[in-house]
Amino acid sequence: MKEYLISEEQSRAWFEEHSPYVYGIALMMTKSAMLADDITQETFLRAYRKFHLYDPAKPLRPWLSRITLNMVRSTLRKQRWLTFFGQLPVEAGTDSVEDLILKSESEHELWQVVNRLSPKRREVLILVYYVGLSLQETASLLNIRLGTCKSRLHAALEQLRNDDAESYQLTSIKEGLK
Repeated sequence: MKEYLISEEQSRAWFEEHSPYVYGIALMMTKSAMLADDITQETFLRAYRKFHLYDPAKPLRPWLSRITLNMVRSTLRKQRWLTFFGQLPVEAGTDSVEDLILKSESEHELWQVVNRLSPKRREVLILVYYVGLSLQETASLLNIRLGTCKSRLHAALEQLRNDDAESYQLTSIKEGLK
């Protein structure tokens, strides 16, 4: 088990003192109490793991704020991606079987479109939206310039929009022929 530089007692006191602050930031950014709770917990877990990087000569709240904002960004990116693919948890009983089948078909069609992207565009799209890396992290990981990373992501999103528009037009034409 990994040894932490902060005792359990200290961490509990630290959490009790600063969690309302962290929760407030998360709630303002996400507008969701459930996400804010998750982000607060994840923020403190990350802070405990990275406590060795904290400089005690500096104030704690800015350091916690940075971790919180990074967690919010990461969570929101994941939420956008999950929403994009229709994978957010569904409230029990809100969708009919027909709705669930249509969602599954849409999800399948979207993955088909994503798989038609060139490998370079697809990897940037997946690293940014699915894995949740920043553009800078993605560029560094792929050993490409930031501008190249941005242009690949833009091109991938543009292609997805165009393919989706074409698919919608074809579906509308097919529906009109029935």
